[in-house]
Amino acid sequence: MAAIKDLADYHELVSDLFKQPKSREEWDQYRLTDEQVAHFHEYGYLSGIKLLEDDQIEVLCNQLAEVIDPKHPAHHLFYEFHSNESEDSDSVLFHSLGQWRIASGFHDILWNPAFVMAAHQLLENKPVRFWHDQLFYKPAKHGGVVAWHQDYSYWTRTVAMQHLTCWTGLDDATIENGCLHYVPKSHKWGLLDAPSLAGDMNGLMKYLTEEQKKQFKPVAIEMKKGYGTFHHPLMVHGSYENKSEMSRRAFVINVFADGTVSNTDDELLTGVPIIRKGSKMQGKFFPLLYNPKVWL
Repeated sequence: MAAIKDLADYHELVSDLFKQPKSREEWDQYRLTDEQVAHFHEYGYLSGIKLLEDDQIEVLCNQLAEVIDPKHPAHHLFYEFHSNESEDSDSVLFHSLGQWRIASGFHDILWNPAFVMAAHQLLENKPVRFWHDQLFYKPAKHGGVVAWHQDYSYWTRTVAMQHLTCWTGLDDATIENGCLHYVPKSHKWGLLDAPSLAGDMNGLMKYLTEEQKKQFKPVAIEMKKGYGTFHHPLMVHGSYENKSEMSRRAFVINVFADGTVSNTDDELLTGVPIIRKGSKMQGKFFPLLYNPKVWL
């Protein structure tokens, strides 16, 4: 029996799913416009960025079907694995962290040049370091909710707050199948308490001021598969249930600017060696994805 590879040992592309740019000019084709960057800072998000071609989506969908099987031989490499995080059979939310260690495609999307260039720009042109990945799968007809929340409310174990999230659909994301919703400009509200992700959709509301409740006007982020949406770590977002005939599969890549440090002496991710409080986030599990100095 072949030994199980931990792809976290490889901080470069391990397949031919993407092509690594070799010059500043090749990188420049992936740059966001000034208007796109300004939209992100004003509203807290930037949507509709094409990140994948159809053949790449097919590879990732095939690998997703393999890794969500609890009997997968590399299953122990997941940080978290929830066949149904909601624990309600009529409201299913598959959610995992760590598939980048197991499947070549989910490993290599971290180095997707379209993703890392956008992340670099939205992190104010700082080098980009990996935090962790996620898979979300809402099956047709009985897919569950992801409650309103801010990502950083779960991540205060890392500081400073210089994080970024990218959500990319492997199916078309529509209102009917539970697409992401944002509350524009909510990233300016400050840090709120963290509700249960798969619990009451509106669990966050008890933490809002009356003024914030008045400003709570969600917008649906409908996108074709292969397109991504980026959001600020304090952006309030969530997604409703999927009662449609179509599944809603998506992956998330979370990153932070290089120089972020641990804010705890506890485990940062399950099974990952402790990084002492005040020490830089780096090493095997937190690789540097993009450093602009290489192309200066």
